[in-house]
Amino acid sequence: MDGRTAYRFDPRQVATPSFVIDLGLLRRNLDVLAEVKERTGCKILLALKGFAMWSLFPVLRQVLDGVCASSPHEARLGREEFKREVHAFAAGYSQADIFDLCTTADHIVFNSFGQLEKFRGLIATEAGRLGREIELGVRINPEHSEGAVPIYDPCSPGSRLGIRRKDFRPDLLEGVTGLHWHNLCEQNSDCLERTIAAAEKGFGEFFSRMQYVNFGGGHHITRPDYDVDLLCRLISEFKARHGVQVYLEPGEAVALNTGYLVSTVLDVTQADMPIVILDTSVPAHMPDVLEMPYRPHIVDSGLPGEKSWTCRLGGQSCLAGDVAGEYSFDKPLVPGDRLVFTDMAHYSMVKTNTFNGIQLPSIAIFEPEDDSMRVVRKFGYEDFKNRLS
Repeated sequence: MDGRTAYRFDPRQVATPSFVIDLGLLRRNLDVLAEVKERTGCKILLALKGFAMWSLFPVLRQVLDGVCASSPHEARLGREEFKREVHAFAAGYSQADIFDLCTTADHIVFNSFGQLEKFRGLIATEAGRLGREIELGVRINPEHSEGAVPIYDPCSPGSRLGIRRKDFRPDLLEGVTGLHWHNLCEQNSDCLERTIAAAEKGFGEFFSRMQYVNFGGGHHITRPDYDVDLLCRLISEFKARHGVQVYLEPGEAVALNTGYLVSTVLDVTQADMPIVILDTSVPAHMPDVLEMPYRPHIVDSGLPGEKSWTCRLGGQSCLAGDVAGEYSFDKPLVPGDRLVFTDMAHYSMVKTNTFNGIQLPSIAIFEPEDDSMRVVRKFGYEDFKNRLS
């Protein structure tokens, strides 16, 4: 079972809408990541931008070395709840951000030498005052794209992310202990191999001056067809060539195929085809379906026309485009039926919103060892109201 075609719980165990994380599938992913660490000696961080379900941090920190944060709030969550290394990167920091990060982050990575120069003195002063050690890094742009969707390609022309070789200032590297790049999105290790070659061509002369190099995220390590052997070889050879520690920071690979969104059919109407209205919302509960875009898989469904009854699935919101896609089923859906969307752990809970005041999905954990279901969070009116003023 890969988390896309089946589930091991009774979808009527939870009120809807609800996110459900299968702990057995999460542990399976962690086993793969643990193998990579054991074979290479690399360190692996959880990218909180992709998966920040902190009730599961005690499970995740048994394998992962820490978190990477994209904001002071994520960094604080990592410090308070993950309790291991905290790496921070943002395209830009305010002075208030830096004061916050000095209390939570172990590594602060800058997107430009301008920001590094602006804040290195402040960080040194604050670290001394707080009795903390804070390492500094910079993000490089290897100017090498691997065919990602443009909105997710940090190396696309005109990208605001990372320092290009022509703008790199080796004279400003004093006190910098790490270099970071990121250019992948749901990709295999052959893409990393080409990226490493591009990064070494542009910046290789500086790697040996560092303590670590961070290969970023986007590595689909826990996907069934991912070439783990090639990944391990690339990491080991890079470490040997440059004498540095290597970090990976996947978010998606940690939670890939481990989560579900359970929804209930509210109504079935007729337009050019049957229209099924669910108690979930695409823009509010799974916005990546519209942003990426992609068609989420639903257990026991088929492509349009593949099964005997085809319909269009839509959500509760007023947005005309609140549509998950067209699906077929063995028999017509009726109000009260439960539908289970798969692979809904990463980039789902972290992106939910209260558009239209629609109820946020509850969050539950399924333990396959004893078939238990535990609801860890419910949301209500106060969660909607408190975001406003």
